[in-house]
Amino acid sequence: MTIGFISFLLMQSVSLALDAAVRPRHRYRGSALRSAPGLILQCLTMTALFGLILALSGSAPVAASLVVALMAVFVTASNAKHAMLGEPLLFSDLALLSALVRHPGFYFTALSTPQKSGLAIGALGLLLALVWLFVPHLTPHLVGAGVLLLAGGTLAALLRGKAFAGLAGTPDIDADLARHGLIATLLLYWLRWRETPDPPLCPTEFSDGSLPATDPAADFARPDLVIVIQCESFADPVDLTNDPRHALPGLARARVLASQWGNLGVSGFGAYTMRTEFGVLFGRSEAALGFRRYDPFLTAQREGSYALSAKLGASGYGCLFVHPHDLRFYGRDQMMPAIGFDRLIGEEHFPPVVPGTGRYVADRTLGASLRTLIDDAAEPTFLYAVTMENHGPWMKDRLTGSPGGLDAYLHHVRNSDTMLTELIDGLADTRRSALLVFFGDHRPSIPGVAEPDPVRHTPYVMLRFVDGKPVPAPVAGADGRIDLTPDQLHHAILRAVRGASVTSA
Repeated sequence: MTIGFISFLLMQSVSLALDAAVRPRHRYRGSALRSAPGLILQCLTMTALFGLILALSGSAPVAASLVVALMAVFVTASNAKHAMLGEPLLFSDLALLSALVRHPGFYFTALSTPQKSGLAIGALGLLLALVWLFVPHLTPHLVGAGVLLLAGGTLAALLRGKAFAGLAGTPDIDADLARHGLIATLLLYWLRWRETPDPPLCPTEFSDGSLPATDPAADFARPDLVIVIQCESFADPVDLTNDPRHALPGLARARVLASQWGNLGVSGFGAYTMRTEFGVLFGRSEAALGFRRYDPFLTAQREGSYALSAKLGASGYGCLFVHPHDLRFYGRDQMMPAIGFDRLIGEEHFPPVVPGTGRYVADRTLGASLRTLIDDAAEPTFLYAVTMENHGPWMKDRLTGSPGGLDAYLHHVRNSDTMLTELIDGLADTRRSALLVFFGDHRPSIPGVAEPDPVRHTPYVMLRFVDGKPVPAPVAGADGRIDLTPDQLHHAILRAVRGASVTSA
C-alpha cells in the first residue's frame, strides 16, 4: 500500500510538472500555476488513468509509470505541433489517429530524431514492464477498478455541473491553455464541441436569398463551368521570402485577368486543409462554427445544406470532386457524396509518381486530368479539385539532388503556377462560359523559411470567361482586389455564378 501511495503521489507531481512545460508558456494572472478547476481536472484525469491501468496490471508502479509516459507523449506531441504549426494539441487532433496510422509521414516529421527515438524506446520499455510486472492477485485489480469508477464518475459530474459550466465558454485556445492546462483544455473543448448545436437548414436560395437557385430568370448569367481549385500549401513566395525574384508569372497574369483577386485570410498554418476547405465549400465562418472550427469536417455532414455542391446541384449542375490522394483522409470518401457531389475521383485515377520528382501527384498532371473532365462536360458542371503536390514535409532529397526546404518548395509551387496558367488557357480554348477560382489553403511549414506567424494569408483569384475571354466585373477594390476569408469566398462564388455585381463580402 505504501509503494502504491508513493507511486500515485509521484505520478501526480511529475504530471503537473510536465503540464507546466506545455507551450505556449503564457502565465495566468502573473503565475505559472494553472487555475483551480484546471488542476482538479488534470489530477482527476490522471487518477482515472491510474485506476484503469492498475485494474489491468495490478501494479501501482507500472500504472504510475504508464500514466506519466502518456502525459509525456501528449506534451511532446503538443509542443512539436506548436513549433511546427503554431498551436497546441487540440481535442479534434485525436480524431486523426486513424490517419496517423495510414499516413505517418504527415505527422512524425514534426518530431526530431531524439524525440522519435525516445518515444519508441519508452513505448517498448513500458510494454515489456507491463508484461513482466503483471500482478496475478485480485485485490490490486479491484482497487484499480474502484479508483477508476470514483475518479471517472467525479470527473464526469464536474464537467456537467454548474460549477464548471462557465469554463472555456468561447474558443480561445492559447488563453485557455494558460489558464487551465493541456489536459483540462482538451476535456473542456471536447465537451463544448459536443454541446454545439447544428445550424438550421440553409434556405434553398443562393447565399443572400436574392434569387432562388431554380429561377429561370437567372440562367442566362450562369456559367456552364464552375471550376474551383484548392491548391495545397500555395502561397506567394514573395510574401514568404520578401524576394521579388521568386514572383510567380502565372499568378501575376491571373491577377491581371481576374474579375476579383486578393488575399485569403486563412486561420491555419502549415496544415488543417479542412478548415479552409470547409469555409469555401460551406460558407460558414469560424465565429459561427464556435468549437467546431478546429475540425469542421467532423460535423460537416450535419451541415450539408450549406455546401456549394448542394446549392449548385439543386440548381442543375453536375458536381465532381477531384483529389489525387486517399479519399479516406478526413473522411472525404463519405462526406463528399453526402453533401451533393455526384462523382469522386481519387488517387487511383492518376499515374504513379515518378521517383525523384516529389512525393505526390504533380499539379500539372492533375491539371491535364481536369482539362479532360472540362472537355467532356456535356452539362453545367461544378468541379472542385484539391491538389497535393505542395504537401510537406520539405526534406532533403525530396527531389533528386535537392537540399529540400525552400529549394524544393519553389520547384513545386512553380508547377502549381504553371497549372494555373494552363487552366486559364484551356478554359479560353473551350469558348464556353466559365468561372475559375484558384486559391491556396494555407502557407507551407518550412523550418527557417516559413514558420508560424500571425500573418497567414494566401492568394486567391477569380476569373470569369464568356466565349473564351476573361471578362472583368465591377469590383469594390482598386484593380479588382478584395481581401476575403474562406467563407466570404464561398459567397463571392455564388454571386459570380448568379452574374451579380461583385462587392466586398
